[in-house]
Amino acid sequence: MATLKTRDLIKRFGQIQVMHGIDLDIADGEFVVLVGPSGCGKSTLLRMIAGLEEVSGGELWIGDDRVEHLPPQKRDVAMVFQSYALFPHMTVRENIAYGPKVRGEPGDKVEPAAEMLNLTPYLDRYPRELSGGQRQRVAMGRALQREPRLFLFDEPLSNLDAQLRVAMRAEIKALHSRLQNTVVYVTHDQVEAMTMADRIVVMRDGRIEQQGAPLDIYDRPANIFVAGFIGSPAMSFLRGRVTSGQLSLGNQKIPVGVRDGDVVIGVRPEGFQRTDDTSGLEVEVRVIEPMGPETHVLANLVDETLVYERAADTASDIRAVLRIRVKFAPGARQFLRVEPDALHLFDPDTGARLDN
Repeated sequence: MATLKTRDLIKRFGQIQVMHGIDLDIADGEFVVLVGPSGCGKSTLLRMIAGLEEVSGGELWIGDDRVEHLPPQKRDVAMVFQSYALFPHMTVRENIAYGPKVRGEPGDKVEPAAEMLNLTPYLDRYPRELSGGQRQRVAMGRALQREPRLFLFDEPLSNLDAQLRVAMRAEIKALHSRLQNTVVYVTHDQVEAMTMADRIVVMRDGRIEQQGAPLDIYDRPANIFVAGFIGSPAMSFLRGRVTSGQLSLGNQKIPVGVRDGDVVIGVRPEGFQRTDDTSGLEVEVRVIEPMGPETHVLANLVDETLVYERAADTASDIRAVLRIRVKFAPGARQFLRVEPDALHLFDPDTGARLDN
């Protein structure tokens, strides 16, 4: 195990700069998740740490050693890839044992690793005879043979179905709790980030937008991008104006502690409440998704002057999660109130958070 530190880390492909001075500190034994949309640079950063991409500028430290000039095999890291990268002609036992055998290391560590990953019954099977989750555990078992200072995971669950993803998330987190190894984990799935990380690093366009504990980022996103990316269902955004310390949301007035003027209002889905009067936002229901103990409502604002951006995935203005069962009909008009504590206010010009 070891710490990881980067200072002003830069990556260029020819004349195009894709990483813009990354400063990152990871503590010994910490589980850090790099998250962001496709093309944000998270996998490139991971490959730079592993030595699979050349560093164009800056410093990279693993423990007390500066390593950006070292080849991958001398950095003492282990990497688990999205594609498993197993040898199809070798059994599970042979795949796990391959690394130590090539390096000439004494002893057989296959059995302990297999027991830890619940692979003991499958040691004599070939990869084609395994499920996706079992193959991913084999890839993890091979990485464990290194006993490295640093574990790197590059979207290891992307090829699994939804149920297996949930199971593997739990297994990886349980394994980290047992071994207390230092982990850098890359994903585009913010649910994975929220459920697995000690600390999340949110990236966009080769820069770090925000980093912190999962609930800290969820409760206090630094800007509109982070607010919209973290959370499922996603946050809804509206246009608003603060006048004399009062924010108007349809027929609802909410005292706020920010400067007067135009604001962007962010509301998490659970921040909306159904009301039987006209004291909130009037919406037109588009889709109802019954989820058992709660109901997901996709709706559009009747007052289109309040629309900030329409969700591209649902073409709706509002995504509300109601903790009750409702029987709204598509096309019906309803009123939703916003819980004052659920408000997130942002500057419309810079996108930065306004402290409320």
